Amino acid sequence: MKVALIDYDSGNLHSAEKAFQLMGREVGAEITVTSDPDVAARADRIVLPGDGAFPACRAALGEVDGMADALREAVLNRGVPFMGICVGMQMLADLGHEYRPTEGLGWIGGEVVAIDAPDLKVPHMGWNDLLIDNPHPVLEGVATGDHAYFVHSWQFQVKDPKHRLAHADYGGPITAVVGRDNIVGTQFHPEKSQAVGLRIITNFLHWQV
Repeated sequence: MKVALIDYDSGNLHSAEKAFQLMGREVGAEITVTSDPDVAARADRIVLPGDGAFPACRAALGEVDGMADALREAVLNRGVPFMGICVGMQMLADLGHEYRPTEGLGWIGGEVVAIDAPDLKVPHMGWNDLLIDNPHPVLEGVATGDHAYFVHSWQFQVKDPKHRLAHADYGGPITAVVGRDNIVGTQFHPEKSQAVGLRIITNFLHWQV
């Protein structure tokens, strides 16, 4: 199994690479950090991390020649399992509103808006409980009340409720996991979420779409 972690200069990939290497040993996964669209196109699993502002991440992804087309062909046309992490998950949306309206990939309907929690500190940073909304193979063995590690000020509001797989409570529901078809995304960092995050990575590597 070949797993491509997409490198587009929008975040430190070291911890994600190590977590996927650790959990990939069981299935003999070859983990490659890459900015080569040909490598992404040949992968059996694709992971899109992202740290920073939505517009900057979206622009950086677009600046990697051929990458957006390679991802679209692999994920939408061939059904390769895909995971977005943090801003990589937010970019699945139709539109992000951070700083200025910016088009996302449009793979899961919805918009990325500011967290509205006037009585709480923003960014939403640290450990929070997951509340499962819809069962999914990538969440197998993960239960309501399990903890994940979040760092973000903006949240993905999905258009279709069935695409929100889990949320956290932070002055109201905050989307934590999204998914449809062969696509999933986590707002939190699974590579920093200890046993729960490693379980989600393992499930993703075993996921038969």
